[in-house]
Formats: sequence, structure tokens, C-alpha cells
Amino acid sequence: MSHTSRPATPFTDTEIEALREQFPILHRKGRSGRPIVYLDSSATSQKPQVVIDCEAQFYAHQNAAVNRGTHLLGDESTEAFDDARIALAHFVNARPDEIVWTKNATEGINLVAYGMLNAALGAGGEAARKFAIGPGDRIVATRAEHHANLLPWQEICARTGAEFAYLDLLPDGRIDLETLDVITPNTKLVAFTHASNVTGAISPVAEITRAAREVGALVLLDTCQSSAHMPIDVGELDIDFAVFSSHKMAGPTGIGALWGRADLLADLPPFLTGGSMIATVSMDEARYLPAPQRFEAGSQPVAQAVAWAEALRFLQRVGMDRIAAHEHVITRALVERISSMDGVRLLGPTIDHDRIAVVAFAVQGVHPHDVGQYLDSESVAVRVGHHCAIPLHTFFGVKSSTRASAAMTTTLEEVDQFASALTRVRRFFGGM
Repeated sequence: MSHTSRPATPFTDTEIEALREQFPILHRKGRSGRPIVYLDSSATSQKPQVVIDCEAQFYAHQNAAVNRGTHLLGDESTEAFDDARIALAHFVNARPDEIVWTKNATEGINLVAYGMLNAALGAGGEAARKFAIGPGDRIVATRAEHHANLLPWQEICARTGAEFAYLDLLPDGRIDLETLDVITPNTKLVAFTHASNVTGAISPVAEITRAAREVGALVLLDTCQSSAHMPIDVGELDIDFAVFSSHKMAGPTGIGALWGRADLLADLPPFLTGGSMIATVSMDEARYLPAPQRFEAGSQPVAQAVAWAEALRFLQRVGMDRIAAHEHVITRALVERISSMDGVRLLGPTIDHDRIAVVAFAVQGVHPHDVGQYLDSESVAVRVGHHCAIPLHTFFGVKSSTRASAAMTTTLEEVDQFASALTRVRRFFGGM
């Protein structure tokens, strides 16, 4: 990660232009004939050419199954795969043996959830008892969660008889610390997002984690909306598990990761079983490999891991602190422009403090899908729908919204183009 002795500065015009040149898709023109203003990075990030080339080069020159080959290609692919694990560990200040490859962040959350269920069923023996959950126990999330960090916990509680509770929100969508009392002495785990994919609000990690520690609960953090936008240090965050998503971090689709403290991964029962994760097998029983391999059953996304590592190196060369500084400028611009528009309601904090460049909004009298289609006609790409966060939309009294989300390549000129198009939406649909 990039660290400096003084606050990082946003990109200069020359720097942002040079950065944008490394993303070939940013040259695509939209339906209006102008270059696409891509404001859907919260859904998936665009990829620099070095990442695209890295995956292609792997398939062209190194492709082979990892771990058991004795030939040149097998050795090279295994080395590249192992190096990718080291790269992600370095990126989040962790140990390589604390990184578990998954197909996405959702699988990482389910891995922990169903590991706890398996512990409740007796898997893992005495060492796994600390994960076992049942009647009288509690799991806590927040109302701000993506469905990926909500449904697994609801399901586990339903299957085990445990209680499910949640931290509620302030009117602007930030987590209400007055509701920390739901983290009770019987709480086994607290799972929450680092930053909301709807409101953009950054969660008060220290306060929530402190409350969890006071009752001996484990903490899982969903970093999908933060890890491409600010430095992440799992040690400084004082958490137990974290999930990551490559495709939101300038990397390829089809791969994610779970980070877990080494002592916890050593005792957590596996969720998926099969080939590549066993030490020995008989017709009556099996013994599993140590973590992280015990959680990586079956064929692995090797090319994706190698390309993700290249994406992480790219982010580090740019500097995570400078990316955060640049996106803070973009966040302020988005919030100010949307907040000033008549008939447009911002869903989330109206200040740029403790906030990322994810801005959801509702246009009076116009369905979000119509808003999105009109903006698309102006070559502005945004997201529409409930963004896999129905309870959060219900909290705001709407069924869905339009969402603009920026990245390190977003410019103030693009924000202006988006804002200009948005001012014409209600007029186009006869709302003003």
C-alpha cells in the first residue's frame, strides 16, 4: 500500500489523463456518439490494459493445472498462483496463508456462515466449538447490508435456531451507534459492510468492532465497496474475517477472496469438500489439508488470480492513498450537484465526510429505469434497481433508485456531463 508522511494529493489533470489512457474501454463511445461516462464502478470496475494482457498472457504461455504438475508449465502456473496469494496478502497487510480463494465475496461470506453451521453439527471437533451456533446465540448485521452479507446469516439462524439482529440506521443512512446494544453477550458474530453500496457511507468500524470485542464476538467485514478506493489494513481494522471481490478492484471477474486470522482458519470446518483440499482419503473418512487449501476444493481460478495480482500491483503503483484523495474530490462534486437539484432526492449523507463516491438518488415522478435509460441516451452509464439492498431502500421509503458510482478514472468533467444530463430527465418525462 502507498503511505506518505503527509496527506495525499488528488491527481493532476495530466495524471488523470495518463491514468485514463491505460483503460481501453474508456475510449468507447455511447449512444450519443460521445465517450461513455462510466459511473457504474460500484457494480464492476473497468480494467487497465496490463490486467487484460496479464490474463491473456497466462493462457497463452503458462496455462496448466496447479499444485500437482511435474512439468514446466505446471511449475510456472503454480508459482504464479502462489505469487498471487502473496500479492493480495501484501495488499491488505496479511499473511499469505490467511488468504482463501473463492469465486466471489459472496462465497467467502457463505464459507464462514456454513463453517459455523458445520461446527454446530459437530464437524471440526472440539477446536471448532467456538464457531458452533444454536438456540440462544445471536448473529448481528446491519440494515445497510448488501443481500450477500444478509441472506447467509438469516439462513444460518433459521437452520440453527439462533437469533438474528441488526444495527439500525440514522435518517441519512449512516449506522446508528445508539443501536449497538443489539450486540449482546450471546452474540457470536457481527457482520457488516465497510462502505454501503447505496448510500456510500463508511461504517464506524472501530466502534462496532469494539462493541463486538466486549462480548467476545467475531467480526466479519465486507470490503467490496472500499477495497478499491482506500488503503485496507486488516490488522489495523482489528477484525477476524474480511471478504474481497476482484472485479471491483480493477481485476477480472470470477474470483474473490476470504481473509481470516490464521488461528481461526485453522479451526473453521470447511464448507466445500472434494478434490485438492485433502491430506488423505479412505472409503470411511478423510483428513483435510491445513488452511487455506482446506477451503479450496476443486479447480481453482488460476488465470483470474494471476490477473488480480496484476491489478493489485497496478493499484499500488497508482497509490491507494492518492486514489482515495482523488475520489474524495469526485464524491464532493457528485453530492453537491445532486443535492442542489429540484425534484431529486439523495439517498444517503449529504456531506462528503466518511463517504465514498457511491451516490444513489430518486427522481420525483420518474422511475429509476427510465432515468437510467435517458442517461444512457446521453452516454452516461449508471445503475438502476434495488442494488441488492432491498431493506435499505425500504428504510428510505422507495423500491429502487438510480446510482452513480465513480472510480479513480472519473473526472470532474464527467461529473458535470452526468449532472447536466440529470437536470434534463424530469423535463424529458414531463415532470417539470
